Amino acid sequence: MKTSEKKQVMQGAFWKFLERIAAQLVSLIVSIILARIISPSEYGTVSLVTVFVTIATVFVNSGFGQALIQKKDADSVDFSSVFYFSLMFTGILYMLLFFAAVPIASFYDMPVLIPILRVLSINVPIMGINSIQQAYVSRHMKFKKFFYATFIGTCISAVVGIFMAYIGFGVWALVAQTLTNSIIDTIILQITIGWKITLEFSFDRISKLLSYGWKLLVQSFVLQIYTSLRSLMIGKFYTTSDLSFYTKGNQFPDLISTNIDTAINTALFPAMSKNQESLDRVKIMARKTVSLTSYIMNPILVGFMAIAEPFVRFLLTEKWLPCVPYLRICCIILLFRAPQSAIIQAVKAIGRSDKILKYDIPVRIFALIILLISLRYNIFYFALSEIVTTVLGTILYITMSKKTIDYGVMEVCKDFISNILMSVIMGVFVYFIGELLQFPTLLIVLVQIVSGILIYIILSIFIKSQSYYEVLNIMTELIKSKIKRGRIDV
Repeated sequence: MKTSEKKQVMQGAFWKFLERIAAQLVSLIVSIILARIISPSEYGTVSLVTVFVTIATVFVNSGFGQALIQKKDADSVDFSSVFYFSLMFTGILYMLLFFAAVPIASFYDMPVLIPILRVLSINVPIMGINSIQQAYVSRHMKFKKFFYATFIGTCISAVVGIFMAYIGFGVWALVAQTLTNSIIDTIILQITIGWKITLEFSFDRISKLLSYGWKLLVQSFVLQIYTSLRSLMIGKFYTTSDLSFYTKGNQFPDLISTNIDTAINTALFPAMSKNQESLDRVKIMARKTVSLTSYIMNPILVGFMAIAEPFVRFLLTEKWLPCVPYLRICCIILLFRAPQSAIIQAVKAIGRSDKILKYDIPVRIFALIILLISLRYNIFYFALSEIVTTVLGTILYITMSKKTIDYGVMEVCKDFISNILMSVIMGVFVYFIGELLQFPTLLIVLVQIVSGILIYIILSIFIKSQSYYEVLNIMTELIKSKIKRGRIDV
């Protein structure tokens, strides 16, 4: 990777990571407060409704946005054409959800779902606009502006959600928080990023973008259907409380993984797309991403598994302890995200979105079979079934990677297995430290976190981990850059 490209990716990843961390930190605080005010069953109700809205937003968040980033010569005509097409399409999606609210509520025998789904579905057209803004931000690497928009929207929506929950609005507090966040974020982005909507539309441009994007859209839709099906089945065959524990257990590790993974890959995809004609460069970028992402993300996930019980007890109170097993299962699943994400970004960047669809569909078919079998048992085994699917998916993605960018199984294992082994060793120590200590819960968690960081650093130095020194180098360069910029500003 060229020095200029590396610096651009680093800065983009830094601001994207800062945006995710700031937004999720506020969201985490809000979710903790709301979890103490709102009952698990109310959380389960909103989680159930969110499933249907999330499925709809797949159509606006996938496909066209990625196509706009990947296209080398995308201009104002492309962005405006997608904007008008998205407005029309999301309007249709909203109407479908509006009228589907009655049969959905009838299926679950929960009349309260009707108004909640109809109001929360307003988020679909909003996200349609926001997805184009995000594509513009990513293409032009304007992640700093994205940080400010997201942070302001998250903070204001947090105040709205907490206030409404405090005065007794229950599930509507969660609905208001979600909509407020999306609306404010979209408005601020439109004002700040510099993208102007023009009166231009081209069916030919839409057609060309769709030829690339529809495969990613179908793949994302199939994946989201499968993910949503898990939640829908829990809501149907178990209870809303089971759904809330399952959702909450997935929330925290997914928050960690998504922040790191999204920050790196959002900045990396535009850089890969610019180098799409050189498979060697794309492969080098993919390998570096797998190595760095797994080095940072895996110890956090394994450490989280080790401190899960005292963490939940302290932050969410005893009533949420049933979510601990699902939290640990989710952490295991996310250990495989680093190679999966990097491979997908690389294959998308070189324009082979058809490969992603081709290899993902067999994974989802197998996953559905495993899912139906697991329904015969309790919800814990239902959650465990996802590990089997994740392992199979990783194997198939590596096979796809070998055929497209010559990034095979031995190289992938070399790039991330050592990070998993170090993380597991660290996690074992952290877990037993928690078992041996007889301190207050908060103090135990703090000791475990500090011990885990120190143990992981010692292990990294002992085996002379290249990723460790790479992370140190990146942090040093970022700090020097900020200091230098600060002096210039003064």
